[in-house]
Amino acid sequence: MPLIALTGGIASGKSTIAARLAEHGATVIDADAIVREVQQPGGAVLEAIADAFGAEMIAADGSLDRAALGARVFGDEAALQRLNAIVHPAVRAESQRRFDAAFAADPAVVVVYDVPLLVEARVDDPWDLIVVADAPAEVRVQRMTRLRGMSEDDARRRIGAQVSDEERRAIADVVIDTSGSVEHTLEQVDALWRSLTASP
Repeated sequence: MPLIALTGGIASGKSTIAARLAEHGATVIDADAIVREVQQPGGAVLEAIADAFGAEMIAADGSLDRAALGARVFGDEAALQRLNAIVHPAVRAESQRRFDAAFAADPAVVVVYDVPLLVEARVDDPWDLIVVADAPAEVRVQRMTRLRGMSEDDARRRIGAQVSDEERRAIADVVIDTSGSVEHTLEQVDALWRSLTASP
């Protein structure tokens, strides 16, 4: 069965789509969760981050100081590329291990890889389908200020730091418009599921 990449910008409704696909029976693998796992204390990734950016990236308890690292790489393209060169290969390897395990356990399963940085981290494309959660920037700014308590300036900076909506749509096989009601989003996800699981 298919291996699907699900991506979208911050506050695009991607989590809503992933949750609905999981309700239908998909195995959802969360790239962000894998990033956090490979950066755990004692691992090679955390050690490489400290080597590249300084021991001050490690908090007193031995964990990654995410705020310090974010401040170090935000707005510095060269630093961000250096960080990605450390983190992305480890995430890809662990992701592939989980894809393989899911298909070994159930060859008929639909596997959904919830991956915010799909465009930024593209190396190869094992995906049978790329699904993009899509909503205009203004809608996403409203969500971030209303639901996440961010300032409007911070919300716009976060959106501006990501690739453009046009770049995401350019790689999409399916675009799910999340700018309307939750019900409208779920209707589109349900239709996608029916197409994924229809008999050939």
